[in-house]
Amino acid sequence: MKIKSPKDFWAGLMFIGFGLFFMIGARGYQLGSAARMGPAYFPTMLGGVMAVIGAVVFFQSLVVKGDKVASIPYRLLFGITLSLLLFGYLLKTLGLVLALAVLVVVSAFAGHEFRLKEALLLSVALIVLSVLVFVKALGQPFPLWPAFLG
Repeated sequence: MKIKSPKDFWAGLMFIGFGLFFMIGARGYQLGSAARMGPAYFPTMLGGVMAVIGAVVFFQSLVVKGDKVASIPYRLLFGITLSLLLFGYLLKTLGLVLALAVLVVVSAFAGHEFRLKEALLLSVALIVLSVLVFVKALGQPFPLWPAFLG
């Protein structure tokens, strides 16, 4: 058989793989029933549904013509990964406010169009929301500013 839709082919394989991974991973726990669910019930059922959806998408890729797989955007992947690593590393030393600003600016720089004004506006909005939600509402002990600023 010839693959007519490479994108659906790989998506189907991915769904089948993840579904089987969760089903196999839950084998060591008690399944239970729909009325009295055990710890393996949800991952087994969800994994089964994912595997079935993957099989449908996989077989559809052999019948229906579709798109090719797009090239991997290495610049975007590198920029997002770098921004997340910088955020995790700088959170304790620079505080939440400056670490979030670095996260947004570096990740925005990884995109196709970089506008500093938009990145700074987005970082201000994200900082305000993060402080309100995580620090004020949930009481998370994130340092807001660097230790040397007080």
